[in-house]
Amino acid sequence: MIANPTDILFLASAVDAGGPWDALVAFVRDWPNMWPGLWLATQDTVYMVLWATIFSVLFGLPLGVLLVTTDRGGLTPAPVVRAVLSAVVNVGRSLPFIVLMVAVLSLTRFLVGTTLGPTAAIVPLSIGAIPFFARLVETSLREVDREVVEAAHAMGTRKSTIVGKVMLPEALPGLIAGLVMTVVALISYSAMAGAIGGGGLGDLAIREGYQRFNDHYLWATVILLIVIVQAAQSLGDLVVRRLARR
Repeated sequence: MIANPTDILFLASAVDAGGPWDALVAFVRDWPNMWPGLWLATQDTVYMVLWATIFSVLFGLPLGVLLVTTDRGGLTPAPVVRAVLSAVVNVGRSLPFIVLMVAVLSLTRFLVGTTLGPTAAIVPLSIGAIPFFARLVETSLREVDREVVEAAHAMGTRKSTIVGKVMLPEALPGLIAGLVMTVVALISYSAMAGAIGGGGLGDLAIREGYQRFNDHYLWATVILLIVIVQAAQSLGDLVVRRLARR
C-alpha cells in the first residue's frame, strides 16, 4: 500500500508517459487516410485566398491611392471625398469577419448564386480584405519622400504619371509587405469561412475535427495552415528584401 500521495502521482505520470508519443504515432499512421481530404481542402483554401487577394489589389490599391491624393496637401485635395472614403474603409475594417460573412450573404447569393463553397467565400473575403489593404497602401504611400513628389510636380509631370511612375515605384517594398500581411489575414479569414460552409481547411476542421471529435484532423489543418502562412510570409519577405536593395 502506498501511503504517500506524492508516490501515487509519480506512478500515475509514469503510466501516462507514453500517452503523447502514442498519440503522435497514431497521428502519423492516420495521415495517409486523411491526406486526400486535406489536399482538396488545401486547394480550396489557396483558391479562395488567391482570388480574394486579386480583388483586394484591384480595388484596394486605387482606394488607397485616393485616400492619399485627395487628402489635404495631396495631388488633388478633396477633403469631403477623402472623409467619405475614409469612413467607408473604417466601417469595413471595424466589422468582425464572422459578422461580415453573415451580413453579406444576400450579396453573395446575388453575385455567385449560392452562399456555400469556396467561390461563395471569395465575396466576403474580398470585402473584408479590400479596406484592410487600402489602409496599408495609404501608409506605404505616405512614407514616400515628399520632396521627390514635389520635384516631379514642379517639372510639370501629370498627376497620373506622378502616381504611376513616382509614388507607386518608390513605395513598392512597403506595398509588397502590405500585400503579404493581407494574404496572411486572408488565410486566417478563410479558415473562419468554414464556419458557414465556405469550404477549405477551416470547413474540414469543423466537420471532421470538431463535429466528429477527430483530433487528428484538427492537428493536420493547423499544421497545414501554419505551413501556408510561413510559405507566404517567407516569399514576401524575400521579395521585399530584394526590392529594398535596388
